This record gives sequence, structure tokens and C-alpha cells, in this order.
Amino acid sequence: MIGKVLDTIRQNNMIENGDKIVVGVSGGPDSICLLHVLNVLKIQFNISIVVAHINHCLRGEEADKDEAYVKTFCEDLGVEFYSARIDVNKLAVEKGISCETAGRQVRYEFFEKVKASTSAQKIAIAHNANDQTETVLMRIIRGTGIEGMVGIRPVRDSIFIRPLIDITRDEIEEYCKKHSLSPRIDQTNLQNIYTRNKIRLELIPYIRDNFNKDIVMTINRMADTAKVDNDYFDKVSTEKFYQFCHRNKEKIIIYKEAFKEHEAILSRILRKALEELTGDLFNFDKKHIYDVISLQRNESGKSINLPKGIVAYNNYGEIQLGKACKETKDENIYNIDKDVVYIDEMKLKFYIMRLNNNANMNLKTSSKVKCFDLDKVKGKISVRYRRNGDKFNPLGMKGSKKIKDLFIDLKIPKENRDRIPLVCFGDDIAWIVGYGISDMYKVDKSSRNILEIKIESEE
Repeated sequence: MIGKVLDTIRQNNMIENGDKIVVGVSGGPDSICLLHVLNVLKIQFNISIVVAHINHCLRGEEADKDEAYVKTFCEDLGVEFYSARIDVNKLAVEKGISCETAGRQVRYEFFEKVKASTSAQKIAIAHNANDQTETVLMRIIRGTGIEGMVGIRPVRDSIFIRPLIDITRDEIEEYCKKHSLSPRIDQTNLQNIYTRNKIRLELIPYIRDNFNKDIVMTINRMADTAKVDNDYFDKVSTEKFYQFCHRNKEKIIIYKEAFKEHEAILSRILRKALEELTGDLFNFDKKHIYDVISLQRNESGKSINLPKGIVAYNNYGEIQLGKACKETKDENIYNIDKDVVYIDEMKLKFYIMRLNNNANMNLKTSSKVKCFDLDKVKGKISVRYRRNGDKFNPLGMKGSKKIKDLFIDLKIPKENRDRIPLVCFGDDIAWIVGYGISDMYKVDKSSRNILEIKIESEE
């Protein structure tokens, strides 16, 4: 068996010379076998080992005996031992999650904590070939795709390693017996109270007896094949994600070109975008991906709500994904009554200059600097956001146009329209900042006095 473990370690580049490895050990056959095997191999790989054990406080005295057993086992091997006691049932109730999920969370959090405190490089987990089969079958029953068929990866994030992933449970039990390891047995693993246990105790034996006696390794080979194909899809979709997606503060914009890709790639692009925003894909399923695809084919301005407070918005064929934002509309008018005025609510600074026009003046403007005919300016200079019924006289156009219609023509996202500053002279809108000035106040050959307004953003 040691030879098979060595092959798995080398094929997956699990261990580097000099690594310090945190080994998660519950006290059961799998983790005790893993600890013993790594201890045997530590000279060959020049590695050091520490053990992390979690007492979940689920089985009373039996759990305490597990902890004591692992501690003694580590003392006999001369391995550092770290443990923690966490009431997983209580935590599950507090967080509103299953006991299994809570247990997994605390285990991995503790493993990471021990890794950091001991300056370790890897965390070794005792998943084996049977665990792989159970995981894949469980996901197939739930309707997984190719990614789910990959099952448990031998290496995750270049940190979590699974040296026993190609070793069957029978081989592990035989190894423990051969080396007189006497691991602890968790009796709950023998009860049909969880889906995984039912697959382990009922489904796999039934398939083995009636269809395929080598079902464990058959499923594992299928998982390896799925991994090769899925890795290729992931590589292509990651390239497409960076080509067709743009991160903008708390939003991800997915350009319409992405939706021309094959569904196998598009669905992965969307999943990656959701994962980037929320940290994981928990609560997102295939239906939500199809909902976003349908939204993109719908008319602009439509939106849908997704799990975890994410809103998908169709902006002229581009899809914007981000957290729902409930901002109160700013109805205030801010007077620009000095040469320099900072408006904290807008995070903008305004500079006002009054100039005499002459042939040598440089009237070149930009999106942040504009010039106006000062003699046409009547009333106070102010800045505000749009209001219902606002009208504007665009440069070069005779007559006015509703601001709402102008924003639609300019394809400005609906959620951005109430945050575009409007510089006003009296009751007239003279400048839609970032989009143009009014024809009423343009500088021409007859203009004698110039008003220059410059804006600086403080964000």
C-alpha cells in the first residue's frame, strides 16, 4: 500500500522536500492510517508532521476517548498534537445549518489555524477511494454535472492534500490490522441516518453484489476522466472570463460577447462571476444560471434577484451582477458660490474661473473641464442630481430633450442615472457632467467673457 500512496503523492505533486504538514486526525481507521503512512515516509520526503484533532462534542464520553487515543498515538510517534473542543450541534443551530456542514466548517477552520501557528505548508486529509465513490454517487443522485463528477480532488488550492485518495477502505483496514494500530470506530458511521451512510452501507454493496464488484475503482476512474475534461473547460472559461468580464467596484459586468459562447463555457463564466462576488457557489444552482441567460435575451432595464442578495441587471445586452443597493435619492441643490467648493455628499470639488475671451485663449475642454459663455449665465450656479421632468438642450441641437430620454439614448445604466451631477445656471441645466453641455451656454465667436468650471473627484 505504501507504494500506491507514493505514486499518488508523486503523480499529483503533493509534497515538496522540507514541507511541514498538518494532518487532520479523528482517530478512525482512515486518519490513523494516513498519519502512520506519512510518519513512515517523513525521512524519504524530509517532512515534519503535526496533528490537528477536533472534538465535536457529539458523542460525549466516546468523543473524549477519541481525543485521548489520538493524543497518546501522537506521543508514541513523537508528533506534536493540537486539539480543540467545539460544540458542533450548538453551532449548527446558531448558524441555521446542518450538523455535517457545521462540523466541516470547524474542522477546516481549525486545520487552517494550526497551519498558520506552526508555519506549515500543507494540510493532509484522509479521504480515500471509497469516500470518492460515495461523493460522486451522492452528487449524481442530486443531478450533478461534469464538475460534480470530478468528486474529491487529490490536491486543492496547493494546500490540502489527500494521499489516500487512491486507497480503498479495505486496504486501509488491512494496513491498520497489519501494523496493530487499533483505531477508534465511530458507531454513527454504521447507522443509516445520513445520505452518505446509506450510500456506503446500502447502495454500494448492492451495486457490488449485483452489477460490478469493482464499483469503487470504476467510479474513481470515471472521476479521473471527468477531471481531465472539466479542467480543460475550466481553463477555456477562465480565459473567456477575463476577456469578457470587468470588475467594477462591487459589480461584475459581463459583456454581451460572452453570451455568444457555447453554453458549456458561458455557464462556467457566469458561475465564476458569482463566485468572485460571493466567495462560493453555495445556494446557486443550474436554474439561476439559466435565469441570467434568459435575462440577457430580454429587454434592457430588466433585473432579477439571485441568492445571497445578488441582483442581475440587463444593461443593453450587458449583464451587471452585484449586491442589491438601496440608496436614498439625493434631492438637494448645492450652490457653487465660491471659487472653490467641495461638496462632500458628491465627493466632488468644483473650481470656478472667470476669464476674458481673446484670440490666444486655449478653450480646449475635457470631460472634467468645460467653458461657458458667462454673459448668458443668469441666476445662481449650482449642482444637483436629476428630477422628474428635467429637460436639456444638447450641444448642436435645436430645442430641448427630456433627460430621461437622453440617458436612454446614451445607454446609461438605470441604476447610475440618479448619480450623475447636473451643473445648473438658475433653473437651466448647463452641463451633464461626463456627457456634454447645453447649446444655450456654448462659447462662440461673439462670446466676450468665459466661465470655466473644473471638477475633481475625491474618490
